Order: sequence, then C-alpha cells, then structure tokens
Amino acid sequence: MNTNIPNSSHPRVVIIGAGFAGLNLIKKLGNKPFQVIIIDRYNYHCFQPLLYQVATGGLEPSSIAHPIRKFANDYNNVLLRVAEVSAINAKENYITTSIGDISYDYLVLATGTKTNFFGKTGAAQNAMELKSIPDALDLRTRILENLEKALLTTELSERDRLMNFVIVGGGPTGVELAGALGELKKHVLIKDYPELDLRRMQINLIESSSEVLDAMSDEASAKSRTYLEELGVSLWLNTKVNEYDGSTATLNNGESIATATLVWTAGVESALPDGLPAELLGRGKRVKVNEFNQILGYENAFAVGDACLQTEPNFENGYPQIAPVAIQQATQLGKNLLRITQNQAPTPFSYHHQGNMATVGRNRAVVDLKLFKSQGLFAWFVWMFVHLITLIGFRNKLIVFTNWFWNYLSYDRHLRLIIRPMSYYTKKD
Repeated sequence: MNTNIPNSSHPRVVIIGAGFAGLNLIKKLGNKPFQVIIIDRYNYHCFQPLLYQVATGGLEPSSIAHPIRKFANDYNNVLLRVAEVSAINAKENYITTSIGDISYDYLVLATGTKTNFFGKTGAAQNAMELKSIPDALDLRTRILENLEKALLTTELSERDRLMNFVIVGGGPTGVELAGALGELKKHVLIKDYPELDLRRMQINLIESSSEVLDAMSDEASAKSRTYLEELGVSLWLNTKVNEYDGSTATLNNGESIATATLVWTAGVESALPDGLPAELLGRGKRVKVNEFNQILGYENAFAVGDACLQTEPNFENGYPQIAPVAIQQATQLGKNLLRITQNQAPTPFSYHHQGNMATVGRNRAVVDLKLFKSQGLFAWFVWMFVHLITLIGFRNKLIVFTNWFWNYLSYDRHLRLIIRPMSYYTKKD
C-alpha cells in the first residue's frame, strides 16, 4: 500500500499514538520546522478517565472522543495516518504499519498501555477490558443484556450469575467503575427492572493489596472504602483472581464467584510494537529512556507517557502511568526536539507531581493534591472541574457538563442502550 506521505525539506517526526502525550507533542511541534506524522489505530483521541461513565450509561461515546484531524487542522505541518504499527526498525529509521513502511528522522513512541492479565489465559479470553470506547460500549451492552437474560430465566443460580458483577483491581478505574455500578443499581436499575430482585445483584471489587486506591493517602483509601460499602459494593481485599472461565471466577483463597461479567482493571503493560531489544524493556514492558526521554542507545528515538520507563530517586520504579506525566513529558520533548535541531543541548525532564484523585459516585470523591487533601462533596467538585478542563474540545466539555448536571438532578442514566446484536456475546456465554 502507499502511505501517500509527501516529501519535505523539514525533519520528519513520526508520533505513534494520539493519547495525551501524542496530542500535547503536536501542540509543541505544530507550525514549527518539522513534518509531523501522527499514527493511531483510531481517527479520534479518547479521554480514557471517563470510559467507565460510557460503560455505565452516564455519557455518550462521542462526548469523550475528539477527531484527531479536527485537532490537527490548526497546524499546517501535521498529517494523520490511521493505521496499526506492527514493528520498529530503529537501525534503519522506519516503522512497519498496516498501510506500509514509514521512514522518520525522529520517532516518538506514545503508544500507551494495554491490559496485563499476568499470564491468566482464561481471563484474557473471557474477561472484559476498559481501555477504549469499543470496550466501554461492549461492557454497557453486556451489563444490560445480562439483566434482560436474567428476566427470562427461572433458574435462580443462573439468574444470580447474570446479576453478579466482578471488577478485578482496586485502582482508580476499578473503584470508579464499582461506584458507578453501585449508583446504577441503587437509582436506575431498581426502576427499570421491577420484576427482578435487585437485592440479589452483587458488585464485587477484588484487590490484591490490603486497601483500595493504595497509591493515595491512607485517608483517601479509607474514605473510598467507606463510600464503596455505602453503595453496596462487596470488597475482597488481599485477594487475587486465579482464573476466569467465562462463568466462574476462582480466587486464591479457595472461594469462587459465579459471574457472567468480569471486568479486568488489575494491571497494564506497555503497548509497544515489536522491534526493540528485550534488554530495553523494563517493568510492565515499558521501554527504558534517559532523562531526555531518549530510548537508551538511540539518539533519534524517544518514548513518552505510559510507554516509557523513566526513573529518578523519588520514582525508582518509574513515573506513574497517568495523564499528567504524559502531558509534561510530551511538552518537554517538544521543546527538546526544537533545541536538538538548533544544535542546542536538550533539557532533562523531571516530573512535577500534582496529586491523585478518584470519584466513587455522586457527591463522593477523594482528592490528594499538593496543596490540600479532601474527601466528599468538595473533592467531587474538584474532580469534576479537573476532568472538564482536561477534556479536548469545547463541545465535549459542554456535553459532559450538561449530562452530569442532568444526571445529578434526575438520578438517571439516560444512555441505557443495547447497541450490539443480542447474539454478540453468545460465543462467550
């Protein structure tokens, strides 16, 4: 195939991935003396922190997605190619994609992460993920479809299996999803399904450590646990899922949970293409970089965001895989690429930690910021404000705010739509 990329007298920067890192790098290189090629499997940027709200009917998919081409329209030197990248040839300076090979002068890996099932084959085949908009829509369909199936079965054990939901991983994604499901059950499903005894619906959150949100302060962890319990979520702490066969989750404590829906949010690993030497991959298969985000051993190849493993004394295991890291690294790398092309020394990167936050439903959130810590209503407002200003595009900000406002007033989730064929999951169930 022909990539149809024109020649340019300017250095070509190829960016793989249009997440937070990729888009912020475009901002720094846009309308500068570079030819910038952005490559992504989708033609839109996805705001991943709100995927769980799409999965639980609170937001429409388009409200957390922004067309990459619309973003790139502001820059006359940026081209998008929608493609899958399969391999990197760093010695000969080109990448292999589903639309052909693309050469580069500078390569930036901003590929993000994929779900890490830690070698559990059954879970990898049968569990649901929450890394993309298709994942969120699949999960929404699964939740609603299983409730519809529960209405039609007279076998109590099968009905319970269809109404039991298991979330593996007590980090922000798992906690926020569990809280959203708890609210959905409490305020919406009980009205939608009066024929079902929703008291039998279980929401199980399984965490291998002794606390949920263990990366946050003790106060935040304890408060989030209280919030989850108030919403009827069953917490399984110091517990791991050994395997999941699509019908039963077996735990390391000898117990098991019959469930038709298991969502895996327990871990991630870098989504890097093939081609880099194995010795360059560290914890979570992240590629090792120096203080300038250069991949070790390659002067013209860089990695930013979740794809890279950059360490310093305060972060011996690498920086956290969160949006602020990706944004800060991409911003600094953009400046450094300009300095490099002007024969100036690059500036080392150092992460400025801004804090962590998570929401556990209506009026319930925990915030650990540099200047203060908060839990409850005020923290919830802070969480909403930060997420709104981080969303790409004024339209998305307005739609999300409007949906949040309406949902808050009505105690409703109006996007309870099954958009997949009813047979979609037959092979998995």
